[in-house]
Amino acid sequence: MTRNLTRLDNGVTVITDRMDNLESAALGFWVKSGARDEEENEHGIAHLLEHMAFKGTDRRSARGIAEEIENVGGELNAGTSVESTSYYARVLKADVPLAIDILGDILLNSRFDPAELEREQHVILQEIGAAEDTPDDIVFDHFQETAFGNQVLGRPILGTRESVTGFTSDDLRSYLKRQYGPDRIVVSAAGAVDHDAVSAQVEALFAGRSHEIVASPAASGASERRPATYTGGEFRENRDLADAQLVLGFEGRPYYKRDFYASQVLSMVLGGGMSSRLFQEVREKRGLCYSIYAFHWSFSDSGLFGIHAATGEDELAELGETIVQELGRACEAIGEDEVRRARAQMRSSLMMGQESPSMRAGQMARQLMFNGSIITNEELIERIEAIDAGRLKDLAGRLFVDGVPTLAAIGKLDKLAGADALVSPLAGAGDQRPRLAGLA
Repeated sequence: MTRNLTRLDNGVTVITDRMDNLESAALGFWVKSGARDEEENEHGIAHLLEHMAFKGTDRRSARGIAEEIENVGGELNAGTSVESTSYYARVLKADVPLAIDILGDILLNSRFDPAELEREQHVILQEIGAAEDTPDDIVFDHFQETAFGNQVLGRPILGTRESVTGFTSDDLRSYLKRQYGPDRIVVSAAGAVDHDAVSAQVEALFAGRSHEIVASPAASGASERRPATYTGGEFRENRDLADAQLVLGFEGRPYYKRDFYASQVLSMVLGGGMSSRLFQEVREKRGLCYSIYAFHWSFSDSGLFGIHAATGEDELAELGETIVQELGRACEAIGEDEVRRARAQMRSSLMMGQESPSMRAGQMARQLMFNGSIITNEELIERIEAIDAGRLKDLAGRLFVDGVPTLAAIGKLDKLAGADALVSPLAGAGDQRPRLAGLA
């Protein structure tokens, strides 16, 4: 592994990780701007912009972009998240310069043709419809929206039918100018790459450009993100479905801040696999659902810790009660064997991911954007190994007992208690728990 980092004079950061045994590379442009950076009247524009990047530039048509990368057997894709947007490729090492050129072209020279925009707006309307028709997907949108009520952070990334169809090409250009400043761009590559060559090509792409994307951050008028305020609450949608979708959660921890890694380990203990507490108690012993797991999502200044389960109408009441019982048990006691198993799962996931250039490139980009520096594998493992059962028990108490619940559910919900009533047994959990300090 040979990792190198360069901050170009124009503000763009380039990081590469050469993997000598590979004949291919994964690379991309990551932008520290996502759905959270939209103004009130821009709901869905970040996602629409990502779609439109592939619909033609000054040099290439939409078909030309697809054909040029596939002529060499490569792949192009993109994704929009709450706090970032990525445009990435996977190619053989000889085609790395082509991939950088195409990605730079779509980022710097997209035309936003009105006819293409209208077609892509129609595509996103279909995507919105598909999400609404998929309860096990849309329940997470409702969960986040409820947790961060009346805030941009709580809005679905796709936008609404009304907002998406109202955008013009000028709206896209304005958002691009404001949000895609060079100081927000990380070019990350892993695999069969040469750092100096990648840096030189990226620098040349931006050099001498009068395009609005290379305006200074101050000139672009980019605004600071509004701090997130977790509120919690409850969302219920009664539908005549064969199953019910349930997400119960609490405020989680931000990226790379205190309790971030401990929260990840705790999610593994509770619902990170078939040996986890929730899977064993809820699914295997009681047969109350066909799917259950815990998760921890992080943002730059907040997070969400949740449990998702899918079950039948008749099992819903006991399912909710049993989940809360397991959360309470975690506040009272966690075994060192459970912690060792969870740490082993995280270690293996980390190391297996490092064998993928795509995973490695994405991880480096996210660490630079949200941590400001690269965290080595050795440091990550050291932080994970420092987490013990006492630390997790203390964290569980602070999350579940001291925290405000968020509940989102879709299906036949008559037998499901309200959020406050559901979590009321947690009030007495872990009363004797120690208060610990730490950095993990």
